Amino acid sequence: MFAVVRTGGKQYRVAPDTRITVERLPGAAGDRVELDVLLVADDGVLKSGNGLKATAEILAQNRGEKVIVFKKKRRHNYRRKRGHRQPQTVLRILSIG
Repeated sequence: MFAVVRTGGKQYRVAPDTRITVERLPGAAGDRVELDVLLVADDGVLKSGNGLKATAEILAQNRGEKVIVFKKKRRHNYRRKRGHRQPQTVLRILSIG
């Protein structure tokens, strides 16, 4: 059994007891959150996820890998280097439905 959930403008395929890393969600480690279910597949049969929720536990609030943003305009001695680390939340899916 698996489901497709939506959070942070992205969709994730999840099953019970799987870990996913998503955009930052409010809450601390140990809190539980509910995610909207778009689709459920059980025994190979696809069903709509109308009104269903997936329950997940927040494992950690951390930041992703650093992304380097480098800007340059040639022949103008213009160079700018910046780094960015996106905030993330690590979830463990507890149940679907």
